[in-house]
Amino acid sequence: MPKPRITVRTTIAAARDLVWRLWTDPAHVVQWNNASDDWHTPKAENELREGGRFTYTMAARDGSVSFDFGGEFTKIVPQDALHFKLDDERTVEVLFKDSGDGTEVVETFEAENTNSLELQQQGWQAILDNFRKHVESQS
Repeated sequence: MPKPRITVRTTIAAARDLVWRLWTDPAHVVQWNNASDDWHTPKAENELREGGRFTYTMAARDGSVSFDFGGEFTKIVPQDALHFKLDDERTVEVLFKDSGDGTEVVETFEAENTNSLELQQQGWQAILDNFRKHVESQS
């Protein structure tokens, strides 16, 4: 049975090359990859090539819990698309599109079975919104 797919999106007031660079650079991932202020990403690794791996350590700021979020890149079209398979076998597609004076980022992922679809959509959207704020603060 296919897993439900969820899509989140945002439009960023920045050029696509900057958006791509800040999405894929681990030094920037640690600055934006959190859904709320009580979480952070203290460590990020990214081998940006097809077959390469990425791992983001996500942790509660109070130190109570942490986990690694990772997977393998399955297709990369620089400045256009990233496709990857998470360690739990779910697939994710991230598209980067020109949009007026900026860049639209559209992220579609297979849902997991632990949290509600609404909670997953809200969490991934919150991270994407943090990414938008981070990029716009850099440009």
